[in-house]
Order: sequence, then C-alpha cells, then structure tokens
Amino acid sequence: MSPEHYFSAQPSTPEKRRHISVELRGAVHKVQTSGGIFSPDRIDKGTAILLDGVPDPSVSGNLLDIGCGWGPIALSMAMASPEATVYGVDVNERSLGLTRDNAAALGLKNVVVALPEAIDPELTFDTMWSNPPIRIGKEALHELLLLWLPRLAPGGIAWLVVQKNLGADSLQKWLGTVLPQDWDIERVSTDKAFRILRVARPEAS
Repeated sequence: MSPEHYFSAQPSTPEKRRHISVELRGAVHKVQTSGGIFSPDRIDKGTAILLDGVPDPSVSGNLLDIGCGWGPIALSMAMASPEATVYGVDVNERSLGLTRDNAAALGLKNVVVALPEAIDPELTFDTMWSNPPIRIGKEALHELLLLWLPRLAPGGIAWLVVQKNLGADSLQKWLGTVLPQDWDIERVSTDKAFRILRVARPEAS
C-alpha cells in the first residue's frame, strides 16, 4: 500500500472522480471518491467495524474525524448528530475536497473540513472517531494522536479502530503511559482482527 495518501497534500496522480454507492447509517448513499486517497473504492474493513461497533456520538458540541479520507466517518457522525458540528481533518487536500463535496451533496450542513493546522487549537471535542493511519509509522502516529486526543473535552470519548497485527495492543499500552492517569483507556471489542479502543476523559470535577 502506498503511503502517499497519508503524506501528500497534493497526490501526484490526477484527480479522476467517480461515484460509488455505500451504506451509511443504514441507508445507501452515492458519494464521490478518487485515486490518491485512502480506500477510494469502498468503506474499508476497519472503518466499517468502527461504524458498526461504537455508540452514537454526542448529540451536540464538536465532533472529530481524524483522517477523514473521502468522508465515511465524518458523514456518519453528521447524520447521527445534526445539532453537532463535525470536523473532518486530513493532510490530503483531495480528501478534504471530497469530504466537503460529499457532505454538501447529502445535505449535511454541519460538516467542517480542514487541514489540522487550520483548526483552532483551543477547540475541544466531545466525541472523536478515527481509523488512524497506522502505516505512517509509529513516531508519526504517536505525534498525530498526541495532537488530538488531549483535546477531548471533559467527559469526551474517543473511539479508535486498529488492526491487531498492526499493533493495537501496544498502542493501547502506550496511550496509558502518555495520557493523564485518570483517563480511562480500554479495548472494548475485537472483530475480524480489528480492535476497537475507547479513550475517555473524566468529567470535570
């Protein structure tokens, strides 16, 4: 698998958009994808397991999709929580354009897409969902997670899906060493070699 879709602001391959039909929130929708991004032909297995295996996000406040690709997670969050603001972040500008256009086509007016550095650093999030880009390497992955997870709002929860054979268990242990001791970090399920990890920040005292 080429890592280009994780690292490149502008993929080298030409953008050739096409439509695919996918199931989101129990209904089939037509969305646009393109080459040069993550999983352009379908909802990848890890993301599907995440979407099927976690409770609905917060009904209000700010929600975050870390590494939005063409948008399956951000779109699902926006459908589930129309009163919330959903932020989709990605380093790939082609992905951001696709998520933006897919949200508009589906009538989802509560989706904001942006490069990570364009998000207000003071903003906190009530729910985070992510199929994080494990293949960017451990150091880059750790940097990415430490950019966003500390920005959980009090009482906020992050749900991560990670393949077992790509280091889900070691990632869970690492999170326990870098996040505050009173945060709850647990593996909640295993499905087809994928782990779902739950990271919860305690309510404000």
